[in-house]
Amino acid sequence: MDSLFGKSYFSVSFDLVLIDKNLPYDLYINSSSHVHRDKFVRIFPMNGRLNRQDLEEFRQKYHQLYILESQRDFYLRSLVECEGVSDKDKVEVIKDSAIVYLNKVFTPDKEFTTEVLGEAISGCRDSVESMIDMLEDYSIQDVKKLIGSLSFHDFYTYDHSINVSMYCISILKAFKPKSKREELIMAGLGGLLHDLGKIKIPTHIINNPGSLSEEEFAEIKKHPDYGLGLLNENHVDTPGVDFEIIRRIIHEHHENYNGTGYPQKMNGKDIHLYARICAIADFFDAITTKRSYHEVLSVEEALKVMARASGRKIDPEIFDVFVKSIKKIDLKEKSTQMLADDFDPCQPHNVLPFQPIERERKAVNTEKDNNFGKVSGGDDLFGKKKKKAS
Repeated sequence: MDSLFGKSYFSVSFDLVLIDKNLPYDLYINSSSHVHRDKFVRIFPMNGRLNRQDLEEFRQKYHQLYILESQRDFYLRSLVECEGVSDKDKVEVIKDSAIVYLNKVFTPDKEFTTEVLGEAISGCRDSVESMIDMLEDYSIQDVKKLIGSLSFHDFYTYDHSINVSMYCISILKAFKPKSKREELIMAGLGGLLHDLGKIKIPTHIINNPGSLSEEEFAEIKKHPDYGLGLLNENHVDTPGVDFEIIRRIIHEHHENYNGTGYPQKMNGKDIHLYARICAIADFFDAITTKRSYHEVLSVEEALKVMARASGRKIDPEIFDVFVKSIKKIDLKEKSTQMLADDFDPCQPHNVLPFQPIERERKAVNTEKDNNFGKVSGGDDLFGKKKKKAS
């Protein structure tokens, strides 16, 4: 990580320093009296044990504490053990760290290299691991409340991607309760990186909450291909990251369950499980998380709107688990609002683009309709074709 950041430091709150346990990082202060000249001095070593009195003495003596950027992962993992601090404050730190890594690849004037991408993905993985620790006992409803309490930034992609990551972790836990930690990491990391391809799209388009022209929306629809291309062109080898899974989430999160999505018009269980989970997380966050440019829907109304897209835009089986996990709501009463199948949750919107609801049609009792949405015997949950017996 030092090669990306140099020997740099980040500031930490006194309240979020671990006490009464072996410290997994070094503590520094900036002893320089010159504004433009830093001089960092270590005041407490890694593996030492701070007590509350030591920390209070530091608070009275020093203005700010710092940790080496290369030790950020150790610091993030220690947060879950900090007592007397709200989960909101801990998650804010994790979120800010994730933004540091996302910013390294999304900053327009930053040279994009394989090294930058690899180290940013490594850092994002560290952030996701910390999220998993923090959200261990959280339900989807708890995650929704937590996200609602967090601060947001000017760049929609950062906040949205972090929220989607947290929802992906929670949805996978609900849908597959015995998920391994490695599976939760891949689902969360895929959610964090799902919009990677937007690096290649001008910020005035991706951060525009107003109506896009047909040409601009056509450009937006290229971002899954762009994201896949970035990973294929930059051969990154990051320990603990299954890049085949990440590629599929990035490339397939806009595929609709009924085959009307993009870029490949995949359908049903051919779409990777984590991409189908990401699509639900993406959709839910876009219409329920408060932003400065549009009002949001209540959880109940959001679920009713999403119910209209179930079996069309999103996986009905995962959505059913999602609904039961987030809140006990009777969805028999349909929403009077509807979003089109090409609704892009990754885009900010001044006003959610609802469209008129066509007159309800009675279901046609055909074999095709009866089998719609069912798991095919030739597929598994992860969208992989089962081999036929020879």
